[in-house]
Amino acid sequence: MSAGRRPLEGRVVVVTGAARGVGAALARDLAGRGAVVALLGHGQARLEAVAAQLPTRALSVAVDVTDDEAMAQAARTVRERLGPPSAVVANAGIAEGGPFVDSDPALWRRVIDVNLTGSAVTARVFLPDLLRTHGYFLQVASLASFGSAPMMSAYCASKAGVEAFAHSLRAEMAHRKVGVGIGYLNWTDTDMIRDGDKYPVLRELRGHMPPPARRIYPVTTVARRLGDAVEKRRAATYIPVWLRAVQGIRAAMPAVVTAVARHELPRLEAEGPLEATGPLGAGGAADRAAHPAAPRPT
Repeated sequence: MSAGRRPLEGRVVVVTGAARGVGAALARDLAGRGAVVALLGHGQARLEAVAAQLPTRALSVAVDVTDDEAMAQAARTVRERLGPPSAVVANAGIAEGGPFVDSDPALWRRVIDVNLTGSAVTARVFLPDLLRTHGYFLQVASLASFGSAPMMSAYCASKAGVEAFAHSLRAEMAHRKVGVGIGYLNWTDTDMIRDGDKYPVLRELRGHMPPPARRIYPVTTVARRLGDAVEKRRAATYIPVWLRAVQGIRAAMPAVVTAVARHELPRLEAEGPLEATGPLGAGGAADRAAHPAAPRPT
């Protein structure tokens, strides 16, 4: 590396879920560091709009991360058009809320499929490239990976799953010089969170978290920290940094969450029925449009 050259200069980085939210902001951040970015996700027009804003070369590929064949083709396209990736960020994710007992089985399963299976598919199709480049795989996880909340069972289950998947993959890839990192995110100012706040029960449950835990962080701040993780090949990144301390007390968190829910959910139920939200945010709506198999909640 020449003097003054940035670590990601000219490197190919893949970001899934890049059409909006954290993924789009991360694509901008990585391009600002000199990376050549491949943007994967739903909505070719939105992907191309984000790519057009980047100061470096970029490639947009509309693809469903749960589709093995389509993702394998996307990986070939990236390889042929840009070269083998040096880093891959599994960011694509959707969410829905509501009581599990009344949940739509197809939508619940779809959240698991996108968030967990989609991350595994992303790793599978790009690992041959990362083995070649001794690259880095970053899994976007969440406080929900170890702080599961009521009314968000599919999302929390999927994020706990991706954390375990990343730990397993790291151990498997360590001797082959492929780094694997996990990004633990708290509330981020995306349309998913803003949409969730329209529902009283989700808004109230977040509002009863301790003040630092309920704060919503700017998407640019989150993207910058994830960009640092990619650049420095970090094993774990906590956004905000105090989430690292929560790891030390994670065994106590289910009891704390249950105590809060036992107090708050009866009050919220008395104010009105707790209803399913359907897919949250524009990303969830885009996934619904691209994958209409799950029926709408009635």
